[in-house]
Amino acid sequence: METMSKSAVKISSDLLSNPLCEQDPKFLEMVMALDTAMKRMDSFNQEKVNQIQKTVIEPLKKFSSVFPSLNMAVKRREQTLQDYKRLQSKVEKYEEKEKTGPILAKLHQAREELRPVKEDFEAKNKQLLEEMPKFYSSRIDYFRTSFESLIRAQVVYYTEMYKIFGDLTQQIDEPGLTDEQREKENEAKLSELRALSIVADD
Repeated sequence: METMSKSAVKISSDLLSNPLCEQDPKFLEMVMALDTAMKRMDSFNQEKVNQIQKTVIEPLKKFSSVFPSLNMAVKRREQTLQDYKRLQSKVEKYEEKEKTGPILAKLHQAREELRPVKEDFEAKNKQLLEEMPKFYSSRIDYFRTSFESLIRAQVVYYTEMYKIFGDLTQQIDEPGLTDEQREKENEAKLSELRALSIVADD
C-alpha cells in the first residue's frame, strides 16, 4: 500500500509537469486537485504504517523475544529430568541387589545423590506446569490491544481516504453524468483518436 501511494504521488507530479497543463487551465486545475489528494493520501498512509509499526510489529517482536528464555527453561527441565532418571535407575539397581554392607553403602550414597536432583527436577517441573498455562492464556490479552489499535488505524485511514476522494470527486467531477455516460464519452473520444491516420491499425 505504501508503494502504491508513492506511485500515485509520482503520477500526479509527472502530470503536473506535462505540457498539457500549460495549454489547458481546466486540465491543470484537475491535475492540481489530483496532486493534492495523492499527497494527502500518502501522508495518511505513512501515518498508518507508523501506527502499525508501533502497535503491532514492535509488540510482536517483543513477544517473540520471550521464546528463547522459555525454550531454555524447557531444556533445563529436560536436562534435569535425564539426570533424575539416571540416578533413579542407579538407586533401583542397588535396591534389587542382595543387601550386603558395601551394597547398602552404595545405595545410601546413590539416594543422597538422587535427593537434590529430584528436588531440582520437581521444582523446575512445577514452575513450568504453573507458568506455561499462564503464558499461553496471556497471549490473547497481550495481542488484543495490538489488534484493537490495528483496527482503529484502519478505520481512521479508510475514513480519511473516503473524505479525500470525496473531495476530489467534487472538484473534478462533471455533475449530471452517470458512470455509463462517462464511459460512452470516453469511448467516443477514443474512437476519434483511433480514426486519426497517424494511429496504426491493431
